[in-house]
Amino acid sequence: MIPPATAPMFLAIHGWGGADILPLAGDASFRRYFRVVLDGRTAVLMDAPPAHEDSRPFLAVAGHLLARGFAAPKLLAVDLDEGLILLEDFGDARVREVIEAEPAREEGIYEQAIDLLLGLHEHDCGELPAYDRAVLHREVGLFPEWYAPALGLAVDSQGFIDAWEAVFALLDEAPPVTVLRDYHAENIMILPDGSLGLLDFQDALAGHPGYDLVSVLQDARRDVAPDLELRMLDRYRAKRPLDLAAYAVLGAQRNTKILGIFTRLWRRDGKERYLSFQPRMWGLLERDLAHPALAPVADWFARNVPVEARAAAWALHADVGVSL
Repeated sequence: MIPPATAPMFLAIHGWGGADILPLAGDASFRRYFRVVLDGRTAVLMDAPPAHEDSRPFLAVAGHLLARGFAAPKLLAVDLDEGLILLEDFGDARVREVIEAEPAREEGIYEQAIDLLLGLHEHDCGELPAYDRAVLHREVGLFPEWYAPALGLAVDSQGFIDAWEAVFALLDEAPPVTVLRDYHAENIMILPDGSLGLLDFQDALAGHPGYDLVSVLQDARRDVAPDLELRMLDRYRAKRPLDLAAYAVLGAQRNTKILGIFTRLWRRDGKERYLSFQPRMWGLLERDLAHPALAPVADWFARNVPVEARAAAWALHADVGVSL
């Protein structure tokens, strides 16, 4: 987490000369974040190397959200050639850590998160690209591409595509909304006024309203109790329609995708910590596969991925490097 060599000049040009640049976070991509501190002011510097990251979608979606009254970080300075963006600092009150410190606030915070989606889904999608069948198939395809080889599984690839195609038809009825795609407890901030701020939204698309509900209620990084999940779904459905079969399809789709992504982060990028989430992902996926609407996909998993290649394959290696 050493700041890029071009950061001091970039900051000086934009009124932050001499600022301290402190490590803040990295994520599953090549992006890195630093807190910039100068004379009592703070901001966040995003380093997104142009060779690996295209920051234009981030800028476009930030504008999309801000124009509709949602709290994306305001843009303070941008240099796309160097991959540097200076952002409003949302502080350190990330939902995951706030709930860990104050468990009694969990229900109220999740109510806020659902209400934010209800508000977001009242707005148009602007110019966001479609979250269409091609994208859905490409995402679940990460499972046979990365997960299956990592565990030495020879799987029926065409059967996998056919099974998903059969269930994706359930997603066709709902009008599209803005889908943030990574809306969960580590990407939601509690701002000083108590409202919620949004992070990591650059991959937003126009898609099914159930997707971000799945993302936040079947969180890859923290356990959300099933009864809390059901209460939050009831809260959403009291205001807007939601087909629970479609919700289960989206849950299975997202959790299958994440199993592939986290395996890729380990095998390709050497980020072993993501393996610790695999048992949780299997628990979530198997819950979704139990829905009758997922019968074709559940049958494929039953025939192609034995029990010992599921959560049990990762449970003993959740916190250490593995050599599966």
